Amino acid sequence: MTKMNRIVLASRPTGAPQDENFRLETAEMPEPGEGEILVQVAYMSLDPYMRGRMDDVKSYAQPVPIGGTMEAGGIGKVLKSNHPNFAPGDYAVGRFGWADHGVIKGDLAFKWDPDMAPLSAGLGVLGMPGFTAWAGITAYGKLKEGETLVVGAATGPVGSMVGQLAKQAGLRAIGVAGGAEKCRMAVETFGFDACIDHRGKDARAMRDALAAECPKGIDVYFENVGGPTLGGVLPLMNLHGRIIVCGMIAWYNGAEDETAGFPTGKLWRMILVNRLTVQGLLQTDHVARFPEFIKEVAPKVKSGEIAYVEDVAEGLENAPKAFMSLLKGGNTGKQVVKISDA
Repeated sequence: MTKMNRIVLASRPTGAPQDENFRLETAEMPEPGEGEILVQVAYMSLDPYMRGRMDDVKSYAQPVPIGGTMEAGGIGKVLKSNHPNFAPGDYAVGRFGWADHGVIKGDLAFKWDPDMAPLSAGLGVLGMPGFTAWAGITAYGKLKEGETLVVGAATGPVGSMVGQLAKQAGLRAIGVAGGAEKCRMAVETFGFDACIDHRGKDARAMRDALAAECPKGIDVYFENVGGPTLGGVLPLMNLHGRIIVCGMIAWYNGAEDETAGFPTGKLWRMILVNRLTVQGLLQTDHVARFPEFIKEVAPKVKSGEIAYVEDVAEGLENAPKAFMSLLKGGNTGKQVVKISDA
């Protein structure tokens, strides 16, 4: 095999990404250098943060260059290794991009034990999203039994983990999701106490719906979405409440709403009067704790104590379509793309 396939950023989107922003290319198969491994990708992850990588703006990571391979985590089989921790036939999790093969430094890859869970779980419940939820909750949540937690995108891989961890800590967990089916899944599959359908609701309607399910107010808000959900949460935050800012998918395509125009002075006063803690969360700040996460959470996944749901698209060529659907809430559970049977 001398060729590989990849999807590159053909142009930068204005607003929501379109088909013309992506291009499928054939390239020469890379060779691993010193300390590197070559992997045939079995599954590729799709995540909302990728939308930010498509814009040429200052952020916590460099944007994807025009003509560059779209960024993504993946899991697959090691074909060649120049790293002592990996041998051909091992499975590795790493940043291989939107591609069917990839080369990375072995020090930046995680060796996957296929007996721990199915391969695709290494991109979701036991991968970056699950770890993000666990890291944020354990580092910043300061969870106390009897408190109330709210999380948006409640059936996604981050939100569903947040809710389950909160329930295991003795909290009342309230989810927010899009549509009756996802709200049903949040309660029946992931164990939330209740889930609110955000569709068709402005910030005032969200506040009223949340107030009905959070009679004692909100102690912890895990922020994945922004938009009217945030507008509904803010007036209900309790004294010494904690807001963990993980994502803002409602605004990733540049859309505005009444919450995006929330007066800074009013927000600052809310933070002061209620002595709120607002903490930004990047999982990269916590990577040293990843082994602790696997040790704690992997047995719970294997036993079924932690549930997860996946939405699997087939074929690298269908990644753009699946990604555009993801940004509109079209997926159910963790969105992955099956690339090969590696």
